[in-house]
Amino acid sequence: MSTTKIGVLALQGAVREHIQHIDALEASGIAIKWPNELKEVAGLIIPGGESTTIGKLMVEYGFIEAIRDFHATGKPIYGTCAGMILLAKKITEGDQPLLSLMDIEARRNAFGRQRESFEAELDIKDVGHRFKAVFIRAPWIENVSKNVKIMAEFGNIKVMARQGNLLASAFHPELTGDLRIHKYFLGMVKEA
Repeated sequence: MSTTKIGVLALQGAVREHIQHIDALEASGIAIKWPNELKEVAGLIIPGGESTTIGKLMVEYGFIEAIRDFHATGKPIYGTCAGMILLAKKITEGDQPLLSLMDIEARRNAFGRQRESFEAELDIKDVGHRFKAVFIRAPWIENVSKNVKIMAEFGNIKVMARQGNLLASAFHPELTGDLRIHKYFLGMVKEA
């Protein structure tokens, strides 16, 4: 029996924490440092961090086209926080490299600066109730097209969405002990 391999883009962010969650679900988390390593994995997580920095590094190391090609094969991608921004087709402000794969418009640092970071319990469609979400300089989803499914909201603010084999959250599930979102993503990978 082969183990499902999930890549975590290892340019910046909570790479180790995502890998620990994947490994805890009896899959295999792999740090992806070079575009050619994408061929080894069945799904990809783009972690949080600083979206402009990650975007520039993706351009420098040739990841933009490589990840677009990876997506074109039908393999699932999950972006958390900065990863959500990078998946977006549009951002409300600024000019930075984007993968432009998901029909959402993201607002960077929407909840404020680092000191405005917070935790909240969310009900997440298809995942479960009372998920402790960690928001750190978090974005939110400003606008979506009709083919995007909103999975979670904080008040009336969209903070998690799915479009086909793309999943995005404004928060960091890897910074909690709750494995449900990673399990959900692993399910997407197995279905693909």
